Order: sequence, then structure tokens, then C-alpha cells
Amino acid sequence: MVITIPLVLLLAVVVALLLRFKAVGAGAVVAVALFGFYLANTGAADTINDLVTAFTDAVPGVGR
Repeated sequence: MVITIPLVLLLAVVVALLLRFKAVGAGAVVAVALFGFYLANTGAADTINDLVTAFTDAVPGVGR
């Protein structure tokens, strides 16, 4: 997957903005981050990567 680092940076910016504008609390951010961390260690990680790759391939101009 070519866009791994930019996607992570984009999501980090979104989370930072949500925290900055107090749309979510720090506890929610920690809970979601831990959920993502543990989800990456399951069998669902390959399916999620395939879905994100298919989406970015389908949207013109994203990832290339």
C-alpha cells in the first residue's frame, strides 16, 4: 500500500483538529487509538487494508 504514511498523517491531523476544537475528549482519542492498535493484530487487518486500497484506487487522483 503506497499511501500508508500520508493516510496516517491525514488521520493524525484530523484527530488533532478534533481535539483542538473540543469535538472529542482525550479519553475518546486514547480509546480509539487502542482499538485501532489491537484491531491491527486481528484477521480483520488484511480486509481493512484491502478495502482502503480499493477505495483509494477507485477515487481518481488519490494515492498516485
